[in-house]
Amino acid sequence: MKARYALRNVLMLGSLLAVLLATGCASGPTIRSNLDPAADFNKFRTFGFFQPLSTDREEYQSLISQQLVASTKRELEARGLQFTDTNPDLLINFSANLDQRLRVTQTPSMSSRGPHPSWRGGYRTWPTYQQIDVRQYTLGTIVIDAVDASQRQLVWEGLATSRVTQRTMDDIGPVLNSAVVDIMRDFPLPPR
Repeated sequence: MKARYALRNVLMLGSLLAVLLATGCASGPTIRSNLDPAADFNKFRTFGFFQPLSTDREEYQSLISQQLVASTKRELEARGLQFTDTNPDLLINFSANLDQRLRVTQTPSMSSRGPHPSWRGGYRTWPTYQQIDVRQYTLGTIVIDAVDASQRQLVWEGLATSRVTQRTMDDIGPVLNSAVVDIMRDFPLPPR
């Protein structure tokens, strides 16, 4: 009987640890997009970028803007659109945000109880949540907006949200490029 309860407790803890590990190891950004259902993307032939971009500094283009422009330009050209500075069909803009968050986790622990009056020996209870861990992390969001230039109407918006680490910040170029590729998978025009 004791062996059965011990085995059940080990299996429950093992299952819980597997879920926690799977959740903790999830990688890659969360991608979302919104589309104006009335927009006809087949009519768009050219694109350009807002001047200044939302991610630019007051007097110059930031390194983040430069990377987002280069990556998005490559992705849109792969979909058959041509870049132009004069009268584009689509205008592209970006926004980026870093948000400080707190993550609170409770770690299960087995507790042992003393002898119960009607049982011989001790017994184990169900796992109880006793250890609380609070960690601060940074959540980064990149948004790409596609605006119908003639209507001045947003027709598509894609965004990526992911945890930002120091390693991410140290090598931001490839991270931004990868995020743009992931976002653009949801763009209404497929690569040609």
